[in-house]
Amino acid sequence: MSKYFGTDGFRGEANVNLTVDHAFHVGRFLGWYYGRDHKAQIVIGKDTRRSSYMFESALSAGITASGADACLMHVTTTPSVSYIAKTDEFDCGIMISASHNAFQDNGIKLINRHGEKMEQEVIDEIEKYLDSGDELPYATGEDIGRVIDYSSGRNRYIGYLITLATHSYKDVKVALDCANGSAWMIAKNVFEALGAETFVINNTPNGVNINANCGSTHIEQLQKFVVENHMDVGFAFDGDADRCLAVDEKGNLVDGDGILYVYGRHMKERDKLVTNTVVTTIMSNFGLYKAFDALGIDYEKTDVGDKYVYENMRANGHLIGGEQSGHIIFGKYANTGDGILTAIKLMQAMLSRKMPLSKLTQDLKIYPQVLKNVRVQDKDRALNDFAVQSAVREVSEKLGDQGRILLRKSGTEPVLRVMVEAPTHEMCEENVDAVIAVMDQRGLVVEVKK
Repeated sequence: MSKYFGTDGFRGEANVNLTVDHAFHVGRFLGWYYGRDHKAQIVIGKDTRRSSYMFESALSAGITASGADACLMHVTTTPSVSYIAKTDEFDCGIMISASHNAFQDNGIKLINRHGEKMEQEVIDEIEKYLDSGDELPYATGEDIGRVIDYSSGRNRYIGYLITLATHSYKDVKVALDCANGSAWMIAKNVFEALGAETFVINNTPNGVNINANCGSTHIEQLQKFVVENHMDVGFAFDGDADRCLAVDEKGNLVDGDGILYVYGRHMKERDKLVTNTVVTTIMSNFGLYKAFDALGIDYEKTDVGDKYVYENMRANGHLIGGEQSGHIIFGKYANTGDGILTAIKLMQAMLSRKMPLSKLTQDLKIYPQVLKNVRVQDKDRALNDFAVQSAVREVSEKLGDQGRILLRKSGTEPVLRVMVEAPTHEMCEENVDAVIAVMDQRGLVVEVKK
């Protein structure tokens, strides 16, 4: 595992474990690396958190000091940077965001010239440079790079989204929760241009209220708003708008699994699901797989992380995949999760079938789930312990085709996650606790975390 960069960039508390110095040196490396044989251009976007402006300046300083140009899209979404990096043929793109985290955190997401997450070999080179103390050559004279306003790229991305809609949204009442983040202007512009009667909440960012009791991680506010104001549908985004969760007209949550079900079915019914496969992660609900089985839709399961979903889609030619959290990738239209695009696609399914979202999800039965995090001394030893594995097999056999158990390692902590899905909450609790009891008897448990 990388020291600084995880599956979704270099993330940490601003100026604590992700500092302005880190940002400057990332910029220095990228400007030098891509500018060795030409005048490199790097596009940068940011979300609304206070430290994003500081990191934008530091990255720009590093990039231009190495002789490349920094083109600023200003406050925009992660998928818009991906789109512009690809279509406008930039050497790479950078998004400054900690996604759904609180404002104190921030992150540096790196995007290659194809609009995909940066190749691991480049990440490895950046990490070596950050730890080396080596100095890269500074540009001088007319070779010093420029900082260029590139807000026009954001506007072209908005235009692109509008072209993807297949129906007018006239007379549809749509609620949008923009999480006081990147979507705060873009989402409203798109939906109003398509004719929706648009109602927006949490669209007054002040630098410290991003994701604060709002957006896709706090869906309750949108659920209440949809019901009280008689909306037809609601969409909630996260801080950088690469996620979307939906709320139907009755106020029920439609999470990433629900979205994959609705649109996977929509594609199959129109012969657009070319490989007849939807890509999920191992954390998707058992009920989704039962529903896909009933529809004759195949599915793949990847490790947790939209990076792994996309890699599977690209390798196998699958056109749709995503996570429960609302990272949904529509491979024909984008190389990353895109919250606003996801909302447009759900609208397409609703309007094509002339059905409210509650009707489109009525055959999807989400199973109760219990997940407990167990802190252990050695997660590999605990995971592979014969008695623990025997307990997992016993639960799996007991559940049969009425549920499932998953035991997996945390990627960042000495923690094992024990998850059971079954017809009742009580069955979930009973079987999770049975496995944890065996772990405890074997002397493997340090703490069961809430």
